[in-house]
Amino acid sequence: MNKLKVGMISFAHGHAFSYFQALHKLDQVEIVGIADSVKDRVSALIEEHGLAYYADYRELLEQEMDAVVICSENVHHAELTIAAAKKGLHVLCEKPLGISVDEMHEMINVCRDHNVQLMTAFPCRYLASAASAKQAVDQGEIGDIIAIKGTNRGSFPGGWFVEPELSGGGALLDHTVHVMDLMNWIVGSKVDEVFAHAANLFKEGLKTDDAGMINVKFENGVFGTIDTSWSRQSPFPTWGDVTMEIVGTKGVISVDGFAQSNELYSSAAGKGQWSFWGDNMDFYLVKAFVEAIASGQPVPISGEDGLRSAEVALAGYRSVESGQPVKL
Repeated sequence: MNKLKVGMISFAHGHAFSYFQALHKLDQVEIVGIADSVKDRVSALIEEHGLAYYADYRELLEQEMDAVVICSENVHHAELTIAAAKKGLHVLCEKPLGISVDEMHEMINVCRDHNVQLMTAFPCRYLASAASAKQAVDQGEIGDIIAIKGTNRGSFPGGWFVEPELSGGGALLDHTVHVMDLMNWIVGSKVDEVFAHAANLFKEGLKTDDAGMINVKFENGVFGTIDTSWSRQSPFPTWGDVTMEIVGTKGVISVDGFAQSNELYSSAAGKGQWSFWGDNMDFYLVKAFVEAIASGQPVPISGEDGLRSAEVALAGYRSVESGQPVKL
């Protein structure tokens, strides 16, 4: 069997390292090379695995490949995706898919025009609890959904995440999209209206928001709310959480995405720690991308899925500016 040849563009986002490990574990994949303008970020991987390195992503795109994985700063997602698509390469792009609705539509259209697939990196769909909740809802176990309360409360990311010229937004953009995608997936309806709040509550002097609350109304009448804040401080055992409470007419499902963990107390660490033992959601995300491309099947999380999630966060910023709900 011919191996799927994959290149990686930018390790600016930390997920790139877990995606790399996933690709490396898959026997049907050959990693062609890494492109990153900051060589120090990837020098250890290059040396350990004997990979080709390119300071300019355009040089990587000239190589013989089937697909690329993009984990750049948010502002570069559109440029990199479009360039790869024009070379006939399938794309797995880190979230959020883009920083404007127009550029996300362009990314989707260019990929379609060049007959390549665009997948948005939403690994939370591969959390065991989220997948089980989706199955239970589809089977009617809690009746019709009335509302969903979600959280994606993270720790302060620093770096380019708080530079709006590179990130396109703060916590409201960064942490709406994961749980919003889960809600879209589970509810099966489009968001019709958005009302949001965003502020600086935890770090002084930021150019971006670090706290947010987004409320949505779906076309089918379901209501949703997500706490998107970077509110987890340094003593917290992990970087954050992904939770949902799905309220139905016949029952309620509570989802805690990272509950599969052991509690570890060590004087050496100086604080309690959670040792996660659950399924590796990043591995299953990458595996699903590779299998879809290799078999010619549609990717399970499309560019349209990425658009539907990110446009809610972007509408949230318009709602913050106006102080009013925003129609999509």
